[in-house]
Amino acid sequence: MTIKLIRSYKSQKGNTVFVYSVAGTAEQLEAFAKAQGENHRVDEKTGESLWFTTRCVGQSGQLIITTNGKVVPDMSKFDQAASLAAQYGGNFGDQLAKMAAEQLLGSASKVSAPVVTAKAEEDLGKL
Repeated sequence: MTIKLIRSYKSQKGNTVFVYSVAGTAEQLEAFAKAQGENHRVDEKTGESLWFTTRCVGQSGQLIITTNGKVVPDMSKFDQAASLAAQYGGNFGDQLAKMAAEQLLGSASKVSAPVVTAKAEEDLGKL
């Protein structure tokens, strides 16, 4: 099942709660509803199932239903990134961690090609 961050809010206890929409096959959504039991919620406007958590897992991700019937996020990519950063340490590990975090949180930097203006082309022709 895939999840997508919709919003967040502060609970009465002061905790930040992240709300995700849940998408999947009919079978997956049925299993999700069963696993959630009394806690199963559906968005009144979209009809999508909702998943609530106090631990942000990024803009999107995957959910797993464990053998014990618990709904948990698939954090394997986060674990892999942490392992790689720890393995290499130092500046390289820091850079790996930064790049992985940007990718996982959906904010990866996009390097764009420089824009060449007519003036720049003219200047290059003088070289």
